[in-house]
Amino acid sequence: MAKVELKNIKGEKLNDITISDSIWKIKTNDDCLKKMIRLQLNTTRQGTAKTKTRSEVSGGGRKPWKQKGTGRARAGSNRSPIWRGGGVALGVQPRDYTFKINRKERVLALKSALSYKLQDKAIIAVDNLNLSTLKTKEVKNLLETLKINGKVLFVTKEDCENLYMATRNLGYTYAILADEINCYDIVNADYVVCDEAAINYIEEVLKND
Repeated sequence: MAKVELKNIKGEKLNDITISDSIWKIKTNDDCLKKMIRLQLNTTRQGTAKTKTRSEVSGGGRKPWKQKGTGRARAGSNRSPIWRGGGVALGVQPRDYTFKINRKERVLALKSALSYKLQDKAIIAVDNLNLSTLKTKEVKNLLETLKINGKVLFVTKEDCENLYMATRNLGYTYAILADEINCYDIVNADYVVCDEAAINYIEEVLKND
């Protein structure tokens, strides 16, 4: 069983906590992880791009000129894609970019993301993340105390309003609840800082999958 140091917000080591190898130390699956991240990014796409077909542009109706005898190419409508101002052939239409992914693949992808972070020693366990104030300076001091820099994802079990308010003005910190944890946010962060309750919750949810 793997172990992680449990610290307090002062950076002092409290003890080592044991975490499950079946969640935090699995054989990673890059295909599932990539697929899950692509699905998350595709979900954010509006899919509203639209071009007009020949049936939607103005004009048309009668034949521009007779079929034979003019010396010009045959034409049946001025809405043809080859005409200036005509419709677009095979143009982009509104669509949904999401796709189906199996539950087992979702779980494997999340476990892979967590395992990668543990391999990189980028999982930081803290007993709690309840800040005394909602000032941004509180988070900056916490990061200095924990000796971490770069993009940081905070994961808490309970709603820590001060933490959320203190992190939202920084472009490199982000706070989410444990039940909102996802592959993209984990991979996008350099460090993942979890409170002890969040780690227990993640293991409880994923232990049977």
